[in-house]
Amino acid sequence: MTYPKISGAILAGGLSTRMGGNDKGLLQFSGAPLYQHIAAKLQPQVHELLINANRNQAVYQQSGYPIIPDIITDFSGPLAGMLAVLKKAIHEWVVFVPCDVPDFPDDLVEKLWRYKQHAWAAYVHDCERAHPTLALMHRSLIPRLESYLALGDRKLMFFMQMIKAKAVYIPQPEFFTNLNTPEECQNWQCQHWGCFRESA
Repeated sequence: MTYPKISGAILAGGLSTRMGGNDKGLLQFSGAPLYQHIAAKLQPQVHELLINANRNQAVYQQSGYPIIPDIITDFSGPLAGMLAVLKKAIHEWVVFVPCDVPDFPDDLVEKLWRYKQHAWAAYVHDCERAHPTLALMHRSLIPRLESYLALGDRKLMFFMQMIKAKAVYIPQPEFFTNLNTPEECQNWQCQHWGCFRESA
């Protein structure tokens, strides 16, 4: 399926409170940080790749991808990262993937584009729950997102509903597992590379 050039962004700007404050995107799996596993899967699907990060920016810069920090500097959630990326992206459409959902589909961008219909934004729903951080958004949404954040609102799903974003149903919840805790990280590593402890 053909679609216009789309920018891709990895959202790695959160505080990772459930991971003890460790930067989730930099957790090591099979010799590479988690965000690089995400990048390897997302980069072939897009025409530009950006990383939204507010900490350890020098480490992320080693990837060679542009690093975009939040414009709003109070760690106000994924919407702040989305706004910063939408302002910097080259292309009109931007797809977002969080740094802690490494099993997202190889055709995620195509699915979001195909099923968004006439909406200016679309997000994944696995038929059990919504995943609004896996989303496709148009840059024309920048003014509405700026106004929303300026009012102090932070809820991503409420914003998606407000702009009439389209839910794209992908009935495979296993593709959208979040790695939020050390235990979930250990389980994911076991599934992909076997249960072993990497040497310190």
